[in-house]
Amino acid sequence: METIILAAGKGTRMKSKLPKVLHKVCGKPMLQHVIDAAKSTGSSREVVVIGNGAELVREKISGVEFVLQAEQLGTGHAVLCAKENFSNSAGTLMILCGDTPLVTSDLLKKLSDAHENSKAAATVLSAELPDATGYGRIIREADGSFKKIVEHKDANDTEKNIREVNAGIYCFDIQKLFGALTQVKNDNAQGEYYLPDALTILKNSGEKISVVTAENFSDTLGINSRVQLAEAEKILRQRKNFELMDSGVTILDPATTYIDSEVEIGQDTIIFPNTYLEGKTKIGADCEIGPGTKFTNMIVGDNVQAQFSYCHDSEICDGVILGPYVHIRPGSKISAKVKIGNFVEVKNSTVGEGSKLPHLQYIGDTDMGAGCNMGCGTITVNYDGKKKFRTTIGDNVFVGCNSNLVAPVTLEDGVYVAAGSTITKDVPKNNLAVARSRQTNIENWADKRK
Repeated sequence: METIILAAGKGTRMKSKLPKVLHKVCGKPMLQHVIDAAKSTGSSREVVVIGNGAELVREKISGVEFVLQAEQLGTGHAVLCAKENFSNSAGTLMILCGDTPLVTSDLLKKLSDAHENSKAAATVLSAELPDATGYGRIIREADGSFKKIVEHKDANDTEKNIREVNAGIYCFDIQKLFGALTQVKNDNAQGEYYLPDALTILKNSGEKISVVTAENFSDTLGINSRVQLAEAEKILRQRKNFELMDSGVTILDPATTYIDSEVEIGQDTIIFPNTYLEGKTKIGADCEIGPGTKFTNMIVGDNVQAQFSYCHDSEICDGVILGPYVHIRPGSKISAKVKIGNFVEVKNSTVGEGSKLPHLQYIGDTDMGAGCNMGCGTITVNYDGKKKFRTTIGDNVFVGCNSNLVAPVTLEDGVYVAAGSTITKDVPKNNLAVARSRQTNIENWADKRK
């Protein structure tokens, strides 16, 4: 089985500079959802027909072949644009729409299996909609078999009352499809070449056309507006939350928890409200994440606690405690059993096992050893206005409050830094570094000032 995905439309109702199929749903472009569903169904090859915003689609989507539909003349014309790609193919061709991110691999497997078992020339997926406005209607013969599909703009009043619609998803015999498409005309209200007309042509030539009806119409919904995008987002996030809860994750309030489709979470982890888990984040077992936390592309170990924290493109190891109000920036590794308290920012740094950053620190471009204790207000001064430099801190280093470590600088193992120091030179092992002016007390200064 091979697949064509139609993704050339402009999506006028989205009112966006971005091609419609690149709008994200549950963390990834809707087109990518469709591609992933096809691959999961067993598709050996995916050809995506692109038009509007073609170069941007090529840039954002990988692992497929692309065909350009330079002028959008209808779904039938779009499929014909890919004819040469299938000149040596035989068997089943599945046709999908790039704006149907809710479609599941289970539904596509049901469609493809029914197509193979029925030996039909084509099988169309239908759905029963509460409101079928705008959709092509499935017209059946008296015995219930397929007769034709009528687009909404071409339908009469009787046909518009039909609620069974064409979902725009098909399986075809490849060679029979392209033979029929060459006979499709554009004598309709839109002046377009409709793919469903190929079904009528095949039927009139004596071929069998089957229909498979989706059990849940929401699986087939296309996205044409921002409102529909939000509806799809809600459905996909609910699916993801239910999937995670079924696997042993506790989500205290699914309605206020936002988890992207590719996120992985281990058993007995608890997700608190107002938490966002995005991208390719992977969280271990027995963690407590949230409330008010956002993780993007994070690797998180077991037994991690994080509240009111924003962490992205970094790694947090087992037993770490974060928060509240922690920012872990890209390129950081927080080693096991580290404690990071309130108002701490870590950027492009390694924090060694068991080290403590209790509060009010900026640790940037730093390699910190194990068992260190950073006093309140410690800053690694990594930027001279032109270049960034690294700070190296050994094991079991104690830095007093309100200290500046001006990079490039090294504090070897066991070093102590006195509170209020600005360190500009390397400190040897087990030394105490004091870098501040000697205190002077001026007698009766207050009285003189008055």
